[in-house]
Amino acid sequence: MRIDSFELREMKMDLQFRFETSFGVQTSRRILLVTLHADGIQGYGECVAGDTPGYSYETTDTCKTIIENVLAPRLVGREVATPDALLSILADVRGHNMAVAAVEMAFWDAWAKQLDTPLWQLLGGQLRPIPVGISIGLQDSVEATVEKAIAGVQAGYGRIKLKIAPGRDVDRVAGVREALPDVNLTVDANSAYNLSDTPRLRELDAFGLDYIEQPLAHDDLIDHAELQRQLATPVCLDESIHSPEDARKGLQLGSGRIINLKVGRVRGFRDARRVHDVAQAFGAPVWCGGMLESGIGRAANLHLSTLEGFSLPGDTSSASRYWADDIIEESLEARNGLQVVPENGPGLGVHLNERVIEDATTDVRTVG
Repeated sequence: MRIDSFELREMKMDLQFRFETSFGVQTSRRILLVTLHADGIQGYGECVAGDTPGYSYETTDTCKTIIENVLAPRLVGREVATPDALLSILADVRGHNMAVAAVEMAFWDAWAKQLDTPLWQLLGGQLRPIPVGISIGLQDSVEATVEKAIAGVQAGYGRIKLKIAPGRDVDRVAGVREALPDVNLTVDANSAYNLSDTPRLRELDAFGLDYIEQPLAHDDLIDHAELQRQLATPVCLDESIHSPEDARKGLQLGSGRIINLKVGRVRGFRDARRVHDVAQAFGAPVWCGGMLESGIGRAANLHLSTLEGFSLPGDTSSASRYWADDIIEESLEARNGLQVVPENGPGLGVHLNERVIEDATTDVRTVG
């Protein structure tokens, strides 16, 4: 496949709700859509980096710069046969996983279209409905948290995830568990705690949580291992896992028992599959986390979630929870806690909504 050019399109999209985590508050998203043009085919990739260096040091601006000035110029005009070949060309680019992943995702989509194959099949998955849950941001009160959780269950979601932070944790979880004694309940700390907070985190053992997600530092495995030894509740690693090697080390050390797998965080689909395989070797379940994606990233997550090891509900949920109008024509909605993998053609199986994209676009750049 000869890569002819890349288009980098930035869009600003307003969220349907105020989403607060320990990183801050979001009411909108700057979304960078990467379009790869090759042999008359267009492949799409969504960059999941945020506006600010909270979740990751990467941002929309750093990714745009790296793709425009480093990654795309190396690839334009070259024959690239496989994702392995593409990543080999970019192998000396240290870090910048989200930028690389957006380019790699676009290549996978184009490659699958060239082969007239749905992406899930090319990834080695099995077509099935994907269990999904919802993530509830930090709320101002216990009552507001319980109200959001009840609404999620009424919408058919079987797993509720609560964002927590020091001072807004045990009381919220206790309130939701009292109101919903049988729901699958998890919490996500986004690295908001220290090992000295272990007594507080141990209080969460009383509520039958499926897991506590990334309670300690974003780059830590050692303290997580000590924390896991003191908790009955499984720790789920998110920000700490950037590669298959990180997954092996974390599971071998006992830093956690579950992995939240995000394509952007681990450099793309190829290494996402490798992380998945490492987790399977350790008997650790994985699930697909969300980064407030538009329809392109959401579709990619659903395709990835067809792999065998994705046995826990992911964060994908209904697109209409996030956007009044999505950038794709297809409606990616959850029904009774399940989502269907898009199959409207090969590759990602979705089509761009040109009207929404045009209205949301703030910048377009072409390389090649």
